[in-house]
Amino acid sequence: MMNANYNCLLMDLDGTLLDFGSAEREAIAATLTKSGLPHDEDTVTLYAKINAEMWDKLERGEIKKDKLVLQRFVQLLEELGAEGDPVKLNNEYMKDLSAAAMPFPGAAELLEELAEFATLAAITNGISKVQMNRLEKSGLLPYFDEVFVSEKLGVTKPSPKFFDAALRKLGVKNKEKVLVIGDSLAADIKGGNNAKLDTCWYNLAGAENTTDIVPTHEARSYMEIKQIAVGEEALEIAANREKRHTV
Repeated sequence: MMNANYNCLLMDLDGTLLDFGSAEREAIAATLTKSGLPHDEDTVTLYAKINAEMWDKLERGEIKKDKLVLQRFVQLLEELGAEGDPVKLNNEYMKDLSAAAMPFPGAAELLEELAEFATLAAITNGISKVQMNRLEKSGLLPYFDEVFVSEKLGVTKPSPKFFDAALRKLGVKNKEKVLVIGDSLAADIKGGNNAKLDTCWYNLAGAENTTDIVPTHEARSYMEIKQIAVGEEALEIAANREKRHTV
């Protein structure tokens, strides 16, 4: 591998490489339809809001994941004034979500280029089977040296234990050459900060950071991620080498 700014990249999945919003809407609409519940846009949006609030609570340590996956459907049914079995709804949703994997445009190309310079590891809070199925279906799995899912590690981002466990598994001891990349300030950036790692906030929408969580870097495109992770000089050397090979 060529010399780069960072030689180990811990990369978030949903919201960074995978379009979770689209996957979630597709999966919950399918689940609600099969369950005979309202599946219009308002209901899909309501579920997304409830689910996001639940995961925020998980990241703050206010709820356990086994309770979260059921409580979101308990709350949805209550707000709809409908009857239903939260356990069955969650099981059906997990199956539907496992089949919904939509990488953002350019995600595969980004990983292919970064893999020339660094060890790549996926870091994600979620259900292990679901996330692995989605990652495989997306076509992105082969680019990663390791995949770390909170359920399997037994700890969630932003706990520093999540990142410490990942680095131990990767055999990485020099934290100065590790970069955490993700779209969530609360999970990815705070987690990286907690673990004393450099961080890159992938802020595609250009949102204002109203928190006290400070990333080392901020990127608004995949190109900027490459420039931060690899460095202009290494990218130029690689481009020139590729050019010589194709002439």
